[in-house]
Order: sequence, then structure tokens, then C-alpha cells
Amino acid sequence: MRLELTINGVPRVFEVAPEALLIDVLREQAGCRSVKRGCEAGDCGACTVLVDGRPLASCLLLAGQVAGRSITTVEGLGTPERPHPLMTALVEAGAVQCGFCIPGVILSAKALLDENPNPTAADVRQALDGHLCRCTGYVKQIEAVLNAAARLRAGKEGAR
Repeated sequence: MRLELTINGVPRVFEVAPEALLIDVLREQAGCRSVKRGCEAGDCGACTVLVDGRPLASCLLLAGQVAGRSITTVEGLGTPERPHPLMTALVEAGAVQCGFCIPGVILSAKALLDENPNPTAADVRQALDGHLCRCTGYVKQIEAVLNAAARLRAGKEGAR
């Protein structure tokens, strides 16, 4: 079947089987390697992508379910030369170790900050609730998201 998506701001067209999962289309056909295959049950958060700005588990979605929608992966947020403030804050806080969970964490945090630019630690914990991290625990991740939120607010106010 023909599948039209916007991935990281770029309209794309794919030929996919009706049973194709979004994670497979993103990784294998679109080249979005930040989308990780973890539990394949929607429990770990490693495959999280933004679908029209909302964090969803790509391992649970048939590609056809998101036809015509906008998908954002970490590749769409920043580059090594120009990282998104969330990326910078996670590295600076020491919240990135193996890195497996981080793309999903970044996308869930971005969705939170898009909706609530001044979250509390409790808000961040709730937004990251579906992400499993074996390396760092969550304290540094929460700290990093709060720091990124402050930077983004300062940037919007011209205080950068």
C-alpha cells in the first residue's frame, strides 16, 4: 500500500505492507536510526516518536494508522553541530550513558515542553514515566529537562 507521511518536516512516500509497523518504516525505509527497538510491547519507551506532536510507541502502531500525519524523530530535532537544548542539557547533566533510551526520552520531554514550558519535577517524572533506563536512573534526566526548559524560556525572552 502507498503510505504518505511527513517525517521530520519532509513529505515522504513509501510502499509498505498493510501489516508494516511504523518502527520498521522509520528505521528501514526512512533511515531514522534513533528509533530503537526495545521491548516490542510499548513498555520501554525506546521506540517513542512524536506523531503530530504527541509521544507514541512506534512499535505498537501500524504504519497505515499514521498515514498523512507528521512524525518527528530525534533526527528532526537537532544535529551534532546544532543540538536541541534538550540534547545539550542531557549530556551536561550526565544523563546519557549507553544512550539507548535517550531518543525516546528527548521526544517525550519535547512534547512536555511544547505543552508546558515551565514544568515541575513532578510534571517531568510523569512525562518520562513510560521510559525505562538501566544506566542512569531518572534524577539526572529530570534535572536535565528542567534545565532545558529554563534555557528555552530564556531564549524565547531574548536572554540567551
